[in-house]
Amino acid sequence: MRVRFTRKLLAWWAHAARDLPWRKTRDPYRVLVSEFMLQQTQVSRVAEYYPRFLERFPDLGSLARARPRAVREAWDGLGYYARASNLHALARVVSKDHDGKVPDVPEELVKLPGVGPYTAGAVATFAYEKPVPAVDTNVARVIRRAFGNAEREMRNAELWQRASLLVPKNGKRAWRFNQAIMELGALICVARKPRCEQCPVRPDCKTGRP
Repeated sequence: MRVRFTRKLLAWWAHAARDLPWRKTRDPYRVLVSEFMLQQTQVSRVAEYYPRFLERFPDLGSLARARPRAVREAWDGLGYYARASNLHALARVVSKDHDGKVPDVPEELVKLPGVGPYTAGAVATFAYEKPVPAVDTNVARVIRRAFGNAEREMRNAELWQRASLLVPKNGKRAWRFNQAIMELGALICVARKPRCEQCPVRPDCKTGRP
């Protein structure tokens, strides 16, 4: 079932993936900017702000050297300004303590300001193509519905364990898989009215199978 699930998901992703600017880069700094922006903000709004922010702060060093007021101005309109402060603090920590290089493993990434388990996994896989899980709200919903037990809510540790088993061991394939399962949760396996009839993995889903 796991192999079929992955194969069908990746086949769907190949033609259904949205064209988003942060999917065209493996630059760790740019991936970090997108992940911080995508916390609690709609994709369409981030797509508008992301290139503007990068035009002003094109690399980690320029962000690290910036004044807090300038960072806040560049973030203005996105809301949840603690994200901007954390990203700024992260840039300064990486510049000072990591020679300007963003760590490539979740265990080190999670130590940085504003980085939780999801963001650590996302940067490791989307920037460095590490075969690690990245469980956000969308991914958690897909896993619960596809592999969970109707009689018992899947705990957080179980979600991450299941995600780890699903992620392909090949780095490039892992990148595509993590993007694909997030996309499935965002477009098809949505919270209130899942579009099961359009789901590419429906036959392998415990909740949605006919």
